[in-house]
Amino acid sequence: MLKTKIIKPTTSAYEYPLLIKQILLSGPRYEPQQEIVYRDLFRYTYCELYERICRLANALTKAGVKPGDTVAVLEWDSHRYLECMFAIPMIGAIIHTVNIRLSPEQILYTMNHADDKLVLVHSDFVPLMAQIKDKLNTVEGYWLLTDNPSDDLPNSLSFQGEYEALLAESATTYDFPDFDENSVATTFYTTGTTGNPKGVYFTHRQIVLHTLVISLSLGSLAGQPLMNSDDIYMPITPMFHVHAWGVPYAATMMGAKQVYPGRYEPDLLIKLQQKEKVSFSHCVPTIVNMLLNSEAAKQADLSGWRILIGGSALNKGLAVAAREKGVILTGAYGLSETCPLLSVAYLNEKLRDLSEDEQIDFRIKTGIPAPLVDLAIIDEEGNHLAQDGLQVGEIVCRAPWLTQGYLKEEKGSEELWRSGWLHTGDVATIDTLGFIQITDRIKDVIKTGGEWISSLTLENLISQHPGVSEVAVIGVPHPEWGERPCALVVLKDKQIQDKDIQVHLQQFVTQGKIHKWAIPEVIEFVDSIPKTSVGKIDKKKIRAKKAH
Repeated sequence: MLKTKIIKPTTSAYEYPLLIKQILLSGPRYEPQQEIVYRDLFRYTYCELYERICRLANALTKAGVKPGDTVAVLEWDSHRYLECMFAIPMIGAIIHTVNIRLSPEQILYTMNHADDKLVLVHSDFVPLMAQIKDKLNTVEGYWLLTDNPSDDLPNSLSFQGEYEALLAESATTYDFPDFDENSVATTFYTTGTTGNPKGVYFTHRQIVLHTLVISLSLGSLAGQPLMNSDDIYMPITPMFHVHAWGVPYAATMMGAKQVYPGRYEPDLLIKLQQKEKVSFSHCVPTIVNMLLNSEAAKQADLSGWRILIGGSALNKGLAVAAREKGVILTGAYGLSETCPLLSVAYLNEKLRDLSEDEQIDFRIKTGIPAPLVDLAIIDEEGNHLAQDGLQVGEIVCRAPWLTQGYLKEEKGSEELWRSGWLHTGDVATIDTLGFIQITDRIKDVIKTGGEWISSLTLENLISQHPGVSEVAVIGVPHPEWGERPCALVVLKDKQIQDKDIQVHLQQFVTQGKIHKWAIPEVIEFVDSIPKTSVGKIDKKKIRAKKAH
């Protein structure tokens, strides 16, 4: 590195640490009477939010939680979860947002691996915790989270108390301390193709910087106005998954109205959107498909609802179907390891002059790197490739909020950060406008007869058939060609046959978008497609079923 001149501050200057508490202080300043809403059960103001976070901090401290301790949370998306996302790290502890959709064995592994000390558990997950409690190595106590605080505490766990009762007994003020901004604030576990889930962790500094940039990316750029302080925000991404993509931190900093839906029920989500006038959400494509096909959506006017899409590729068929209901979908990209924001689709001044049909082709792309993100594509030897829209390589990145490694996994951390770049495992092109176009995961590329076929491209094209509701494409072994594409299709119109899909794809062969050998010979019509714990299409599970 270059040698530069560094001027040390005077001894009286305050060295301002970037801590999560600084995010919290802004919302009540801007909109003290703005609301936090939980389902149709509970609502309160930002002033009350701050008081409740102070109460929670006092209750945690009284329970013996110290700086560096880890507190596990098993909960649906709620106001309580929001309070935990602030109070736990603000006292110097670490919040472990437990993936409630993992198997009991995986949850047990993650909680032991994270050294959880205190567990805050929703009543729905008490049976799960009772099942594994005797195998938990470090847990010292449990709190109950419930929508019915008047109910008696269940006796299956040694509860220290019920959440609301513990808050009611605690003071409404707390002197949140300063400490090192590089202290770990959050941890959660991401599942891979093999082995145990890997622990990802983020510091206060990383979360504050991510919050600032995601606020800028969602609200300040003219080409993608998605959320500002006047918007009404409802997450449809689990809060255990990368802090609901970090948006609750940004919404709180802005003082925006927030609506938390609890357990995801399609008709309730639509009801809340209509009643509370929700204008911004985020989720994976399968959730949008579920919402659009719900009974409540058939009668609802969804116009003005903007939804950020991540987690897996946004196909054109879904974007068009959403637009017909008045919903505008915008693509974004990130990983659990990247906190997660790396890029968002951005329409520059020239692209905004295009028709809506033409704009969709850019909105569904993975987007343009966010501020402070260095992003490139490389070949198998690690050479950087041209951003010409043609050369295909693995995405590597750098940004100040990327996880520095996997918890207690030195080898995996070195592999993640080899050559000083975080390796995503995603294959993409970058065009001259800066748009990233994911072509596949490295493990999902279909290799046939020496050629690579993008499963995501095929899914996008098949989705544009009017009779298709959902689609997944994988490669299956072939004695002559190595692999051939196989498509699993959920239909809207049960009269559709495989030849109809093949004829539909032939037009894209004629247009030069795919080769003729990319058309699947095997097209299976199914009632549903397997999903992961966070709602992504589970190609690992599909491939496993095909292997048997």
